[in-house]
Amino acid sequence: MTSFATGSTPADEVVIEARDVHKTYDTGSVQVHALRGVSLTVPRGEMVAIMGPSGCGKTTLLNSLSGLDDFDSGTVHINGTDITRMADDRKTEFRARDMGFVFQTYNLLPVLSAVENVELPLIVSGVKPKIARQMALESLGRVRLREFATHRPNQLSGGQRQRVTIARALVNRPAIMWADEPTGALDSGTAGEIMDLIVELNREARQTTVLVTHDPKVAARCHRTILMADGVIDVERTQSEMAAVAAGH
Repeated sequence: MTSFATGSTPADEVVIEARDVHKTYDTGSVQVHALRGVSLTVPRGEMVAIMGPSGCGKTTLLNSLSGLDDFDSGTVHINGTDITRMADDRKTEFRARDMGFVFQTYNLLPVLSAVENVELPLIVSGVKPKIARQMALESLGRVRLREFATHRPNQLSGGQRQRVTIARALVNRPAIMWADEPTGALDSGTAGEIMDLIVELNREARQTTVLVTHDPKVAARCHRTILMADGVIDVERTQSEMAAVAAGH
């Protein structure tokens, strides 16, 4: 089992570093303090799960760390780059180059085939179509779906669609893969297969992964689990501790 001692991680091995991140939503009638000074360090190659009750701030944390959402104060560095004050267009380019995203709802375009969905981020980024197609086919091969390259999403099972989503997230071999409930829409057997794939990709490519989940069994596959409550990190648990929770001990 890989060991991650984040307190002594060399600076060049730190992929995510957040310091005192605050985020407040103003609904007009009430202010919701979604993040209350969250600090977090994730070294290269670590798989981190974020858990907690509904409304605790876990998805807000993922979106703030990845640059999908702005936050009120604090700093976030990704691979040594400060994204805190980065302009929106540069942040979008940075995400496209250095990050991949997997969501519960797949977000696949129904009119496109699997390979066209996977190559889309590359085409948007200006990669030549022939090279984009080759990279997309290679990425589908990594998730063992190359023979389904011409299938559209409605011709694929839920697990296969999520594999296409993972292939798209990893097609540019990003520094980080972010996943929000990647198994939430799947049955338990398919969810286990998807987690097997994510763990395998993490191990083979040293792929840093941060995922939000409500499932202790999913969290137990990660190196570390962050439990959030009321916008703060309440406690952190090791892989063995989460395995015990998942087993009901």
